[in-house]
Amino acid sequence: MATATLTPLTLDSYVELSEPELEARIARAKAHLGRRLVILGHHYQRDEVVKFADYRGDSLRLSQLAASRAEAEFIVFCGVHFMAESADILSSEHQKVILPDLNAGCSMADMAAIEEVEVAWQELTRTTTAPIVPVTYINSTAAIKAFVGRNAGAVCTSSNARKIMEWALGRGEKGLFLPDEHLGRNTAYALGVPLERMAVWDPHEERGGLSEEQIHDAKVILWKGHCSVHQRFLPEHAEAARKKFPGIRVIAHPECRFDVCQAADELGSTEFIIKRVTESPPGSKWAVGTEIHLVNRLAKECADKMVVSLEDCGCLCSTMFRISPQHLCWTLENLVAGNIVNRVSVDAETKRWARTALERMLQI
Repeated sequence: MATATLTPLTLDSYVELSEPELEARIARAKAHLGRRLVILGHHYQRDEVVKFADYRGDSLRLSQLAASRAEAEFIVFCGVHFMAESADILSSEHQKVILPDLNAGCSMADMAAIEEVEVAWQELTRTTTAPIVPVTYINSTAAIKAFVGRNAGAVCTSSNARKIMEWALGRGEKGLFLPDEHLGRNTAYALGVPLERMAVWDPHEERGGLSEEQIHDAKVILWKGHCSVHQRFLPEHAEAARKKFPGIRVIAHPECRFDVCQAADELGSTEFIIKRVTESPPGSKWAVGTEIHLVNRLAKECADKMVVSLEDCGCLCSTMFRISPQHLCWTLENLVAGNIVNRVSVDAETKRWARTALERMLQI
């Protein structure tokens, strides 16, 4: 009976199942796979998916946790493509990383194609003899991480971006930060780099849209990229929140625009936001500038506080939202049947250099 129940359906057929049926099938598949399986749920994932996760967290933390579960043959990452790549980079050879829906990408990561970055690097190193140290945000493809590893740079997270950029600027005269210009700008400014010493490289413009003089004068060169969620927050949202809820504190993610971060009372990574709001006194009021699923989850889990989105309409990560209970159920039941679907695998050479960039970050 168990075998028949766990027989995978066609993907379209899962849409017809009721929520209780889906939950029951996912639970049975998890029980069948046991310790051979670990499910990772990113903070921005929808509640009806993340509730099945063995671990919940940000992308790097989840990848590290999965790698530490040596007995887990299958790592099912409920996140987006670059996160699954990071898990594959850090995992052991016997572990297989699976993304329930391969269409779950990241618009920010897609804004820095390896071909464009290679062209930019050639142009920058041709234009100036000043040593340039590249830094890439964890929200980037494996190919970009490998590029950074090959060129003596490092990966960073939103939590350690300041420390990594400080390291980079200490090693070279200039830093190249990609793919998120906002995190790069906010981090460099916090380190005392004036805005006029930052230049934005636009890969769609000839020579990045920069003159030789601008390249020479720049201390930090920012890649023109952004998070489609955090880009939506505006400084007037902070002003409106304070008018509507006197005494409220605005806390924002550093992927937000510079003027939004300047308008915020506090600024920090996803983990910082969770910790700050969770540990604040009862009755505290927070307007949170980050993805709506996380904001709503904080509001539920911190019922003794007022937690609202900084932007009334809510900012949804539409690519993360592609991961559904239906996709998860289809993935797990195929694993039970011996079929590995939607595997994400990074080639050995890319993995080697990407791991170098990640390990360099951890050493720093």
